[in-house]
Amino acid sequence: MPQLFTDPSDDGLTRYGWTDALDEDFAPHRAAGLVPARIVRVDRGRCDAVTETGPVRAGLAALHSPDPLLAPCTGDWAALRPGPEPELVALLPRSSAIVRSSASGTSHGQVLAANVDVVAIALSLAAPLDGARLERMLALAWESGARPLVVLTKADLAADAEAARAEAATLAPGVDILVTSVTTGQNIDVLTASLSGTTVLLGSSGAGKSSLGNALLGDDLLAIGAVRERDGKGRHTTVRRELVPLPSGGVLIDTPGLRGISLYDAADGLERTFAEIEALARDCRFGDCAHDTEPGCAVQAAIEAGELTERRLNSYRKLQRENAWAAARTDARLRGERTDRQKAITSHLRATYKFRDQQS
Repeated sequence: MPQLFTDPSDDGLTRYGWTDALDEDFAPHRAAGLVPARIVRVDRGRCDAVTETGPVRAGLAALHSPDPLLAPCTGDWAALRPGPEPELVALLPRSSAIVRSSASGTSHGQVLAANVDVVAIALSLAAPLDGARLERMLALAWESGARPLVVLTKADLAADAEAARAEAATLAPGVDILVTSVTTGQNIDVLTASLSGTTVLLGSSGAGKSSLGNALLGDDLLAIGAVRERDGKGRHTTVRRELVPLPSGGVLIDTPGLRGISLYDAADGLERTFAEIEALARDCRFGDCAHDTEPGCAVQAAIEAGELTERRLNSYRKLQRENAWAAARTDARLRGERTDRQKAITSHLRATYKFRDQQS
């Protein structure tokens, strides 16, 4: 496994995103003898992290939580207890987090990366543009609190790169779209200039994320794999999320290819992703318009006028239903947990009273 981070001692943690505001928030931890660290990679119950004096391998036992949302992940800032057996003992509040529904199928969320400034969504032009997948990843990105950026890769293999860019622009209102090629170098310099702070690469296997990351890093640090010609898909060559400093400044988080992207509490992200439908809906005659057969529906009028596609509306509805279902499952789990806690308290009190009565 190549070493994907370097000794930060020359620049301290600044090159990894450390700020005066973070330093101020960390003051109580520093007073307790702890030192700041940023998580580079998590695996097997431990993590690689960077500190003011260099890289460290640290334990995570003190941060164990049954809720995956609270688990430490790549990009987190943490308080580290130094010593012969370094251990992270607290996480700093996250400024942003990319969260999807847990791949385990539970009602918990899973944090893919924390404290992200830019979400670069990689989509390959070697195959037809998957609009539904782009919309799904955009909702994830907008909800995180970071800035989305759509990066269309493999332009040298595209049938019509400009048409694909125009299509992506209609699906991502308000988002910058870059057409790139690692092979020819097209717009790699523009992409480099567009990144700031912490950037995370999201995309399916075979989208060219790792090749793109290597181009930004100026070295072949990230493993890349072959892609099937029939569908443009590839194997997961990145097996875990890793944070790497960029030569141009800031850091890059590469992620494994995402086969499934289920939304988790992404209502705001959906509103931003489908901003034009949200705007049209405000002009519907009825406030509770379902945009189906109701009279005076501005959304249906836009479809009839060719200003909005039926596919786009159906995708909006599908993601809304999925998000509502995930929210309902989460609410049911939280209610169940509250009920279980109350039952445990009641049972304990009954046992206490029974013991007291027996002693009297």
